[in-house]
Amino acid sequence: MPELRIEALTHVYSAGTPFQKTAIENIDLTIPQGQMIGLLGHTGSGKSTFIQHLNALLKPTSGRVLCDGKDVNADKFSRRDVKWQVGLVFQYPEYQLFEETVYKDIAFGPKNRKLSESEIDERVREAAAFVGVDEELFERSPLELSGGQKRRVAIAGVIAMRPGVLVLDEPTAGLDPAGCRQILDNVAAYREKTGSTVILVSHNMDDAARMAERLIVFDHGHVAMDGTPEEVFREPRRLIDIGLNVPHASAIAMALRERGVALEGSIYTHEQLKAAILRAKEVGAC
Repeated sequence: MPELRIEALTHVYSAGTPFQKTAIENIDLTIPQGQMIGLLGHTGSGKSTFIQHLNALLKPTSGRVLCDGKDVNADKFSRRDVKWQVGLVFQYPEYQLFEETVYKDIAFGPKNRKLSESEIDERVREAAAFVGVDEELFERSPLELSGGQKRRVAIAGVIAMRPGVLVLDEPTAGLDPAGCRQILDNVAAYREKTGSTVILVSHNMDDAARMAERLIVFDHGHVAMDGTPEEVFREPRRLIDIGLNVPHASAIAMALRERGVALEGSIYTHEQLKAAILRAKEVGAC
């Protein structure tokens, strides 16, 4: 599984024109293999530009992205190879489904790698199982499926490439709560079984709190916060000032503290909130 290292990464759109805009500036990050990362930020914070550099969809204005020590933009072969190693699932990926059948859509990437038919078949069935796509759907048109099923087929198409890094841009956008939970549980199971790095771009703080072991917060093209959920959610007011929401448990804890209830520790899950309230009652702090 690859390690990603981002060095002084800057991207300027329309450089040298009246429309010049710096999307990200001087980003330095190391993403070790196997981490589950939540990438957070308000609209326009630079996170979408950032993730497109991870598999060389965009070329930096300056700086480098290294995958296992190799510059992903070193040459055309590096740019091609990193796309096999870093799989990117865009927001609303179901709009990119185009093959006649579910099977062919999932098989598209492996087929382009010129793999054998048996290897392609193995990968298709493996990827479908990871995301909960029943093999009974293989011969159906993906356009006939429900929204949640389409989303899973699209994700399976990337997983079939067996990337060492899986980047998902708002994978639950537009889905109902049950669909959201299924997608995230599928992603967690995939990461646990394969040991792949997963980068989850999300506006949903409760999802980030539940899923991620590390949170990276973007703000106006810079990394504003980087740490464990405990460290990041210890500063809910800072997140709100950046323009983000906080987990429901954090918001309730903030409201109670403002009313004089002495709740200890970093609170970002309902379990933590319940435990903190019980502790406060025991010592007479509420």
